[in-house]
Amino acid sequence: MFEKVLVANRGEIALRVVRACQELGVASVAVYSDADETALHVRHADEAVRIGPPPAGKSYLDVDALIEAAKETDAEAVHPGYGFLAENAAFAAACLDAGLVFIGPSAEAIEKMGNKSAARRLAGEAEVPVVPGSDDASSANEAAETAGGIGYPIMVKAAAGGGGRGIRVAEDEEGLRKAVQVARREAEAAFGDGTLYLEKLLVTPRHVEVQIMGDHEGNVIHLYERECSMQRRRQKILEEAPSPGISPKVREEMTEAAVRLAREAGYANAGTVEFLVEGDEFYFIEMNTRIQVEHPVTEMLTGVDLVKEQIRIAAGEPLSLKQEDVPLVGHAMEFRINAEDPDQDFMPSPGEVSFLEVPGGPGVRVDSAIYHGYQIPPFYDSMVGKLIVWALTRDEAINRARRALREYRLEGIKTTIPLHLRLLEGDAFRAGEYHTGYLEELLNGD
Repeated sequence: MFEKVLVANRGEIALRVVRACQELGVASVAVYSDADETALHVRHADEAVRIGPPPAGKSYLDVDALIEAAKETDAEAVHPGYGFLAENAAFAAACLDAGLVFIGPSAEAIEKMGNKSAARRLAGEAEVPVVPGSDDASSANEAAETAGGIGYPIMVKAAAGGGGRGIRVAEDEEGLRKAVQVARREAEAAFGDGTLYLEKLLVTPRHVEVQIMGDHEGNVIHLYERECSMQRRRQKILEEAPSPGISPKVREEMTEAAVRLAREAGYANAGTVEFLVEGDEFYFIEMNTRIQVEHPVTEMLTGVDLVKEQIRIAAGEPLSLKQEDVPLVGHAMEFRINAEDPDQDFMPSPGEVSFLEVPGGPGVRVDSAIYHGYQIPPFYDSMVGKLIVWALTRDEAINRARRALREYRLEGIKTTIPLHLRLLEGDAFRAGEYHTGYLEELLNGD
């Protein structure tokens, strides 16, 4: 096991990793920008190193500063968390070159699975169904020819994309040609790579992802699925597990497909294989080569500490459990608490937390890095916490969530807590009959 790990992130995920290190008896090193000098992850870590001014490009995305911080503190490994450099193959390679262990998959695996076109091809080799489309849409003419064979509506997507960026929908050929130009420009600006591919647009699909974990001995297991269809502009708002919208047969086939794909990729560490589901058909769309924001849902459902498992695997240990040892008990949900105003088109709401009272009780977990008097900076993602609940049944989980959300008092800023309470009252949500477009329709009054 490592003696010291540097956490190359901020906020609740940095604090989550620090706590996992402490439970493993591993010293932790926090990094921080000037905006995060008083942050909880800095307070709780064994050491902390300033890496630059508030803009992420000059701090949390500064590879040289992160590597130097690790060397300065004699850290042996780096945990990237999620976001920032977590899926950056060059950062993983830079850690290796500096004699550091990257707590995640190899640079090769990140590159292989991070490129959506390459991942589609690999899925085909692993006999995992993919959404009808093409691996390349390098020109508007080629895209139009392909789309003519697939049929409209169709999605133009960035091969190196993520977070909903570099994606456009076309209803006809004229719209497709415009979409290709806009998506390419956006992809080049956001990812430095303008490569595009096409996918048939599924009108009312569910978004379901499978958590996998692999070790360096070739063992791969799944930890069941998470339902992620409650989205706004392709950003997840709420997640739950198990998915209320798939049958046991689809669950078995989908989880087996996810494991096959991970084995085909030679994947080690934590990863998430994402699918779109319509009826009893499911299609691979991408793989996230990192720990997910919503990983606590799986932890509550299975009792497996995914972050500690990540660290153990990176240290060379085999998986601590076999597939038959992974339990599936009850129902779990996660509610992302964002500093945003849902009534003002989700306008960011940074500012001082003037009062904070977090919920508790059986089956309730809060992952957050804010506190009374904390000044939420305007430079980073607006998520300030996650409320996770577990109960034996989905109905009990919904009732527990409603109670916990009402207990959650966070004043001084606007948050998404009222939106979550509204969602819990919706008939479609309570019935588990929602899809990726449901929340947009609800907000638009459709």
